[in-house]
Order: sequence, then C-alpha cells, then structure tokens
Amino acid sequence: MSAPAQLVARTRAGVAERLALSAATPEGAHTATSEVPGWLDLHRRSGGTVVRRIPFAGLDSWSFAPDTGNLRHSSGRFFTVEGLHVVTPQTEWQQPIIVQSEIGILGILAKEFDGILHFLMQAKMEPGNPNLVQLSPTVQATRSNYTQAHGGSGVKYLEHFLAPRREQVLTDVLQSEHGAWFFRKRNRNMIVEVDGDVPVHDGFRWLTLGQILRLLRLDNVVNMDARTVLASAPAVAAETKALSSDSDLLAWFTGERARHDVRARLMPLRDIAGWHTDEHAVSRADGRFFRVAAVSVEGAGREVAGWTQPIIEPVERGVVGFACRVFDGVPHVLAHARVEGGFLDTVELAPTVQCVPSNYAPLPAEDRPPFLDAMLNASPDRVRYATVHSEEGGRFLNAESRYLIVETDEATTPTQPPPGYHWVTPGQLNWLAAHSRYVNVQARTLLAVLDAALRGSGAP
Repeated sequence: MSAPAQLVARTRAGVAERLALSAATPEGAHTATSEVPGWLDLHRRSGGTVVRRIPFAGLDSWSFAPDTGNLRHSSGRFFTVEGLHVVTPQTEWQQPIIVQSEIGILGILAKEFDGILHFLMQAKMEPGNPNLVQLSPTVQATRSNYTQAHGGSGVKYLEHFLAPRREQVLTDVLQSEHGAWFFRKRNRNMIVEVDGDVPVHDGFRWLTLGQILRLLRLDNVVNMDARTVLASAPAVAAETKALSSDSDLLAWFTGERARHDVRARLMPLRDIAGWHTDEHAVSRADGRFFRVAAVSVEGAGREVAGWTQPIIEPVERGVVGFACRVFDGVPHVLAHARVEGGFLDTVELAPTVQCVPSNYAPLPAEDRPPFLDAMLNASPDRVRYATVHSEEGGRFLNAESRYLIVETDEATTPTQPPPGYHWVTPGQLNWLAAHSRYVNVQARTLLAVLDAALRGSGAP
C-alpha cells in the first residue's frame, strides 16, 4: 500500500472508531432520546402545513411541454418528469421518471461534546412524508434550493459544506438515489466536523449516533437522506473471515455489471406505452407500480412558505429486506445485484428483497421475486429488525417500505445462492458504500442499522 493510501486507511479507521464510540453512547449531552419524537411532533403541529392533491391544471409554473408532453417548470430548474424506455435481453418496459441532473448536498455537521461525536439533526418538513416532519440531515438541499432558484430564504449551515477543510471531512461520497424513479440521480453525502461554536437554530438538535440508531427502530422518524449519509460513514471492521475475499467480491460484482445488457434512454412522456394521462395523474392502465400526481403545499415553514409540484406516488407499501446468516461465526447478508432503469451503471447492490408484493400477485410463483416468501413468512423470533421507513419525501408521496433483517437458513437461502445474489459481510458492504454507485439507497438504509441489528442492540 502506498504512503497516501496508508494515510487514508489510518484516517478512515480513526473516524470509524470515533463513530463507534458515538454509536455506543445511548444518550447525548443536550437532548434525551425519548424527547425527540415529541419534538418532531411539536414542529409538525406548530408548522400548520397542509398538503393537498390538486389536478395538473392547478400547478403553478409547471406544465406539460406541447412537443414532448414532459412535465417541466417554467424556470427550467428543479426537475422534469419524462419518459424512460428500458431494454434488457429478458424484458422491456416504458415508464415516467424524474430527471434531476443537478447534484444536491446531504450534509450532517458533527461536533464533539464531552469527547463524544454528536450530529446536528434537523426537524424537516417534506410534503411526501406520511407524517410530514422527520429527522433529517443538517443540510438537505438541491442546487436549485441553495442557489435560491425558488426566490426563498437561504439554507442554514450550508457554508460548512461548500468548501470545508480536508481535515474536517469525515465522509464525502456521491451516492445514487432510487433507480426506479430517478434517472441517474446522485447526491453528495457528507459528514463535516466543526470545533468552534455553532449556533443551534430552531428546528435543530445535537444527537449522538447511538441516539439516532435507537430512533431508527421507530417507524417514520429518521428520513431517507439522514439514513444514506450515516450509512456512507466508515465502520470499524470486526470480521475476521468472509465467505468471499474482497477481491473475489469485486470480481463477482464486476461480472454482474458486465453480464447485464441494459439499454435505457429518455423519451417523450406523452409517448410511453401502457400509461395514460388524465387531469389528476399519469398512471398505468392496470393500476400497478406508481402514478405521477400533483400536490399543493401550504404553510411549509421552509425556504418558501408554499408551492405546487408534481410528485410520484407508489400504489402500495413496499417490502425491503436482507436475509442474514452466520458463516464460521461471521454474520453475512444476502445482497442482490439489481437492475434499475435509472442507474448510471447497470446494477447496484440491493437488499435480498426489494419490491411491492402486490405488483407480483397475479404472476406465477416462478416469476415472483426470489426469497420474497422468506421475508413475508418469517417467524417473529427470526426477525432481527422490522421498521417502516418512508423514502425521499421531496419527490415521493407516501412512499413507505417495511424494512426487514431476517435470520434465514440453508433451506430458504442456500450458501450457494442463485445467479445475481452474493453473501457479503456488513464490513464489506460498508467498504463498498464508501464509493459511488456500489450500494443502492435501500441497502444503505439497512446498512445504517445492520451492525446494531445483528448484535441485537439499538432497541428503544
């Protein structure tokens, strides 16, 4: 290993040890964990935010382009809803998809109190959240937001993330977002440490990682953006032996990317097959998967007080789960090299199961997602983690999934899994999550809680 690489490895290890100490600290220096749900509820009630479904004609400054039918903002900023055509050797489909090429910042400020890292978390309203207000990163903003394309106020604490000193940065990586609903969308996931005085504005609290892990056991408390940032941070490597070496794992994953011939191109929204547009939604004729709708947001208490926007709404709650087993005393999870039409590369590592079960109900058993029954029919004593989390609330409406970690056995998840699946350790998954486009956003949510769940800790 070269001298710079050794320095990076030592630095990463040091950060991992400090994060592990914070994870082992169940109460912080400023706020009791038990107070956080009530604090979020207070902001929810005091905000007075009202989200209403509206017809497309009620959108302000949004319209369908006359030539393509794409749904766009008059400023040319924010995002568009366009059509996507995906072709693989096995299948072909068309769908609406959000196109948002600008890279946003998902950033968490860190600071030591009494020798323990704390993280400045925000009570943030997002219109798509089923309960509106959830625990969010310090900064969660697209470029359009923080350059104030909406004409609103500035983003608090943004200055800490635009040009931090190198020694302040604990983690910094571009990560993908939902490949089924975003076209090649990425955000910059950052944790930046500060040592000076930082004013704590209304709607922000310092919490330890241990407190956040406990809150991740509660339904719809910690939002997706906070989960992905925390999952991208380094963890202490505890495993001594894995079924596959790191080099073998990379070789398998590279082979998976190479063997999948995925051709995805944008197309006019008005021309996508199997979908129809009426005054309230763009949806499939059979009612499956999701729809594009429109909402009005009033009394938001955000950079702007109110707005209208298009939004994607799934038809039902999803199921996202890792199967886990122990091999030679080392916990492993079964990862899936999953194709999604919006990925920049062909596949990313996903959980064992990631789907909305009702979408596959009409299909024969052989066409249902592998291992789905192992997730749905697991006995309670085998469920190591089960929590409902919502997805990105700025672009998705009531998009919830039940996140699971389920202990399985040879009969349900064999040591030699079928093509496209591979056993990995939590440490290997964390190592890959430190790099762009390896671990998808759903797997990163489970990675954020994986160590605590497999050790049986982190319960509220």
